[in-house]
Amino acid sequence: MLYHIKDGTVTAGGSLILSHIDFEIHGREKIAVVGNNGAGKTTLLRLIAGELELDRDDKRGGPGIISSRKVTVGYLKQQAFEDKGRTVEEELLSSCPFADSFSMERYEYEREYDTLFTGLGFTKEDKKKRLSQFSGGEQTKIALIRHLLLKPDILLLDEPTNHLDIQAVEWLEQYMKQYDKAVVMVSHDRFFLDQTASVVYELSGKRLTKYPGNYTHYREEKRKAVRIQTKAYERQQEELKRLNDLVERFKTKPNKAAFARAKRKAMERMGQAVKPAEDDIHMFTGPLEPAFSGSKWVFEAEHLKIGYDRPLMELSIRIRRGQKIGILGPNGAGKSTFLKTAAGLIPPVSGKHSLGNQITMGYFDQHSSEIDSDKSVAEHFHDLFPALTEKEVRSILGAYLFGGKEAGKRVGLLSGGEKARLVLAELLQSRPNFLILDEPTNHMDIRAKETLESAFKAYTGTILFVSHDRYFLSRVAESVLIFENQSAFYYPFGYEHYLERCRKAEKGEGIPAQIRAEEQALIAGIRGVPKAERHRLREIPVEEAYLDWKLGLVLERLLPARDRVMELTAFMEVMKERWLESENFWNGGEWEEAGQYEELKEERQKAWENWHDLCLEWFDTAYEGQM
Repeated sequence: MLYHIKDGTVTAGGSLILSHIDFEIHGREKIAVVGNNGAGKTTLLRLIAGELELDRDDKRGGPGIISSRKVTVGYLKQQAFEDKGRTVEEELLSSCPFADSFSMERYEYEREYDTLFTGLGFTKEDKKKRLSQFSGGEQTKIALIRHLLLKPDILLLDEPTNHLDIQAVEWLEQYMKQYDKAVVMVSHDRFFLDQTASVVYELSGKRLTKYPGNYTHYREEKRKAVRIQTKAYERQQEELKRLNDLVERFKTKPNKAAFARAKRKAMERMGQAVKPAEDDIHMFTGPLEPAFSGSKWVFEAEHLKIGYDRPLMELSIRIRRGQKIGILGPNGAGKSTFLKTAAGLIPPVSGKHSLGNQITMGYFDQHSSEIDSDKSVAEHFHDLFPALTEKEVRSILGAYLFGGKEAGKRVGLLSGGEKARLVLAELLQSRPNFLILDEPTNHMDIRAKETLESAFKAYTGTILFVSHDRYFLSRVAESVLIFENQSAFYYPFGYEHYLERCRKAEKGEGIPAQIRAEEQALIAGIRGVPKAERHRLREIPVEEAYLDWKLGLVLERLLPARDRVMELTAFMEVMKERWLESENFWNGGEWEEAGQYEELKEERQKAWENWHDLCLEWFDTAYEGQM
């Protein structure tokens, strides 16, 4: 173990910030610390950096902070430099621990310096500039480079992706994966945490809870833990009620008094039950169905040139019912312009586009949330949907995090993110079958984003959207449309799959094959594009090979293989749930089915490898000779 805080407490300004926490760093772990604003995340980083000390605790029985050896710590702060008159090169080379300019170590240091400097978006000419010539965000990037060059045993990062464009963030993610020192990071960029973190510590109620895995795994495990704890609490409450009923029934009967006293003592031994705190993110478990399904083809465009004074790009595309397409591309590429054109808010420069039969549209952009009213949230919502009862209004609003007092807030006093969430709740409640969304989660906190991600995943209609939130993209988009160089490129799989494909292509490797066969239905969206127009989309060419017998033969083996993986996974989940809900588990006993569970785990791994190989074969067959 490299570093360990044991039973540590921190008080600042008379307020308790951290209470009896345990925190460990092993080897080269990449650790994410998450929690609401004000929970104490920065306090924890300052404690590790040595800027704060633990409160004295005579009951602890030993030092509160233990390390295996003398460790070096680097802490990235927002105020990075004291002398801003120095050039970047002077600052970064002055930190070099190798004085000999001709040593191999010095050469490696300067080579790494060049890699980091250009990787984070600077040019070589920028090295000669003074630090004062850079913005605050750029200075933070230079400070990050300095820390990465020095390679402390523990690197502390507080919002490292702030001020980075998406290319620099993606580059940093790849660098962090092969970085050979321990990192503790605080970030609101969930996709960055998903790509880099191997352990997550949640800070809540002044206590730390450890979850192995990345951010997505942490969210899944927390929801499971809350569900299990809630069931245990409910069982305990039922048992307390049963015992109390027995006490009340027999306490006045002389011949049963001893029995009643025994039951009362049993209740006392159980202690005062504490109801677990519920996850404050609402997850939609059932489908959100549009009022009308609409036609198969939702939107069609042919030779569509979009723009204002001049065309930004031209494309031809067909969007099929049920698709959820995220749009990517640099600023100014025409993403928002395309959404406005598709929604009929601005005319095209030339070409034509149309909606299908019985298509009802819901449109959202940042101006949509510019609502102002003296009414409460509940009154405003009820006026829009007068057929709902007050109870139904409260229930629906609660699902979008406007429960209790939140529903009584005046609409005009809501923050920008809260207003956007309210408008999106109205859109989903109106049940259109085609949603067009431009940056729907801007200015929202994580709990609001994850609630809406759940809603959009549960929504069974069609979604066309733009978002710079990569985690939102990865959770909602089932395919992506990339705008670049005045043209569009359609990719029929998800955002993460697209990123992996790009990384492989850059390295000159083959296309990754870990795909979902059930998404083959999305291919129909490409095949529906007129052949003459496919050059405009530059999509992966999809011809009649998709109906060829070769692909059919692969699918005959692939689909059962996928089903076997899902079957084994579901069976393992049932076994685990059964164990976690058993009396034996809560009494600290051994798991009798542990051996069987491990055998199933091994069998599932083999099944997954078989499915993975068949996916590769499917992909190679589908795109044979076309890459």
